[in-house]
Amino acid sequence: MVILSVNVNKIALIRNSREGNNPDLVAYSKSCIELGARGITVHPRPDQRHIRADDIEPLADLCQQYSNVEFNIEGNPLASALGSYPGFTKLIELVRPDQVTLVPDSDEQLTSDHGFDLSGDNTELTELIAHYKSLGCRVSVFMDADLAQIDRVPEIGADRIELYTGPYAEAWLEGPEEAKKSFESYADCATRAHELGLGVNAGHDLNLDNMTLFKQLPHLAEVSIGHALTIESLNYGLSTTLKRYSELLKDA
Repeated sequence: MVILSVNVNKIALIRNSREGNNPDLVAYSKSCIELGARGITVHPRPDQRHIRADDIEPLADLCQQYSNVEFNIEGNPLASALGSYPGFTKLIELVRPDQVTLVPDSDEQLTSDHGFDLSGDNTELTELIAHYKSLGCRVSVFMDADLAQIDRVPEIGADRIELYTGPYAEAWLEGPEEAKKSFESYADCATRAHELGLGVNAGHDLNLDNMTLFKQLPHLAEVSIGHALTIESLNYGLSTTLKRYSELLKDA
């Protein structure tokens, strides 16, 4: 079974559009867990446009109440302090999440749109990964479906890769032939990662439609879904949406 980790950034974005705490991020995350999610993902950014620094501890505490639920913090490991945002590494040190997913996005990016380029000097990244692992965190790195880049991942000490699936989602919209061609390239990368001793996660623009094919990815351990799940919940309701994901992924 592939684990579904629900990214709650969009819920935080809605909350931040008004004063107060509605929707309640912890209550929403608890509902997702009780409806079958086995992970909660957040992607804090220095501008705190969705997840805020003070969201991290309550969400970590919530996940720790369940023996089969993981807390995943993703983001740029080089993101420094800004105002009340203490910096990415400080947040990791604060709660020691089950998984840290490193993403090479800039502070100005609207959303994550590419994986790491490991062809240069990775000394700082390697040291940060070693530090996060010393805190007891599993470390995943956001990667494009590029075999040459994935071959370099063991050198930096990460435990898993998270395949950036934006291009696959675009190919899905172009039709079955393009979707299959794209999927095959991801399958090759997942197989190679497994051969290198790496776990395989995936995320970005996956949804109930395109997951019907992508759930067949070899060695897939976890998918992180937020934007699409939020939209689908508006259409079908949260309970029905989570139920559909559970049915979809249980035989993956």
